Amino acid sequence: MGTAVVLVVLLLGVGMAVKSMIRDKKNGKSLHCGGDCKHCGGCH
Repeated sequence: MGTAVVLVVLLLGVGMAVKSMIRDKKNGKSLHCGGDCKHCGGCH
């Protein structure tokens, strides 16, 4: 029973992290390329 609880908590944590990363990418706050080159210092 304890293993199932730990698994559920872990899955919830991973799900929340992924959701946050997706939301940040949509808002342009991602560390990765968002495809908006006019704001990128690496594209000239």
